[in-house]
Amino acid sequence: MKEILRLFPSYIQSELQQIGEDGWGRLQEIRFRITKPLELIYDDGSRLIPTIIPSEQDGNYLLNQLGEYSIYRLEDELREGYITIPGGHRVGLAGKVNTEKGVVKAIRHIASFNIRIAKEKIGVAQSLVEELYDKEYTNTLLIGPPQTGKTTLLRDMARIMSQGTDLISSKKVGIIDERSEIAGSIHGVPQHHLGLRTDVMDACPKAEGMMMMIRSMSPEILIVDEIGSQADVDALLEALYAGVTVISTVHGDQYEAVQKRPSLTPLFQQGVFERFVILERKTKPGFVRTLLDGKGQRLSPKKRGVSHEVDRSAYPAVRYNVGRV
Repeated sequence: MKEILRLFPSYIQSELQQIGEDGWGRLQEIRFRITKPLELIYDDGSRLIPTIIPSEQDGNYLLNQLGEYSIYRLEDELREGYITIPGGHRVGLAGKVNTEKGVVKAIRHIASFNIRIAKEKIGVAQSLVEELYDKEYTNTLLIGPPQTGKTTLLRDMARIMSQGTDLISSKKVGIIDERSEIAGSIHGVPQHHLGLRTDVMDACPKAEGMMMMIRSMSPEILIVDEIGSQADVDALLEALYAGVTVISTVHGDQYEAVQKRPSLTPLFQQGVFERFVILERKTKPGFVRTLLDGKGQRLSPKKRGVSHEVDRSAYPAVRYNVGRV
C-alpha cells in the first residue's frame, strides 16, 4: 500500500502502518476530513482514530502529493471530483465548488478526501459468470447500493470473459471506464488484471464511449458501470442493436425500485436485460442476494454435477440460494 501511505504526513503514515496485513485486506476507505478524526472504513464496520485530527496544512500536503506539487496537473480531476492514483485507488474530493453558468469548473478549498482502496478479488465472479452463460452471455444488470461490490464483480467478470474458461470460449471485451474505477488506468494503462482480450476506454463519458468502442474495437461484450442518464440508456440500446452483449450496473436496493426509474423505463419495456443480479451489503463485496430472469422472476442455481454443490462454493457470488457468506 505504498501508493496510499505516501499521500499522508509521516505521523499519519506511522498510525496506518499499525493496521497490519489483515487490516489492510479488510480496509475499504480512509476518510480524511480537516479538523475531524481520521476514519477507517472496513468490510465489517468503521473506526475513528481520535488521536489523528488532520489540519488544513495536512490537507494541503495530501493534495500536493496527489498532484506531485503541481495543482495544474489536477485541473480535470478537480472538475470531476476525484483523482485516480497508481494501483487503481481513487481519491474522492469534497469542498468549495466553483461554477460558471451552472457548470462545475473545479473544487477549491478541499475539506474532505475519501481514499477508496482498490482491490482485486480474483475469482469472486467465477460462479456468477457461469450463471450468466446460456449458449452465449446474457445481457445483465447488476443492482446494489454503494459498497456492495458491483465494480469488483465487473472487474473480475471482464477478466474471466476475456480469457475464457474450460467450457466457455474467450470473448473480446470492451470497458467504458468513465471514472477510471474499473480498470484504474494511469495514462491509459489499466492497473488491474482485466484479461488478455480486454480494451478500455478510460475517463470517457459512457454514452460517447460506448459508441466509440463499438466503432473502433468491435467488442463482443461491453461492460459499463452505473448507467442512469437518458444518454446512457440511448447508447446502451444502440449497442444492443449492434449485436453487442452488455453487462452494466445501477444503484438500487431492489429490482422493483430500479424498474420504476423513469430514465431506465425503455430498458424494461423492451426487455433488454435477460438477467438481474441483486447484490446485498455483507462483510465481503460481491454477495449475491438474488438472481432474476428477464421478467424479474427468481432463478434457481445451475446444477454443477452433484446435489447442492452450490452451497459449498468458495465464491460468495453464488451463495444467493442459501443467504449466507
